[in-house]
Amino acid sequence: TANFSEQVVESFPSDISTGIYYGWACVGNGDVHKMVLSIGWNPFYKNIKKSVETHIIHTFKEDFYGEILSIVIIGYIRPEKNFDSLEALISAIQEDIEEAKRQLDLPEHLKLKEDNFFHLPEGKIVNNH
Repeated sequence: TANFSEQVVESFPSDISTGIYYGWACVGNGDVHKMVLSIGWNPFYKNIKKSVETHIIHTFKEDFYGEILSIVIIGYIRPEKNFDSLEALISAIQEDIEEAKRQLDLPEHLKLKEDNFFHLPEGKIVNNH
């Protein structure tokens, strides 16, 4: 899971609904992977600040702290909600991951994995990111 900084979270569009999304993610200039994104306050953990957490559906060999994380949000899975137990939260996350995998395998979503957004020339900054 990769968390965006407060500065990045504050720059997200204010009208984007809290909840769980799916899409594509790329760390640095690496490969593009499926991801699930949580936008909100994570009521189970009683966060007081809005967060944007990216769960990349891939096992990395090492940590990637400090790397640039590029994401493309494709679709919405469900609203943010609280859970009665950690087990219920984990179960919901697993269901979200399976739904993301199904959706991202659709041809219209799969083609976005190859978008030029993920393949910027080395060191190129676009829109301050």
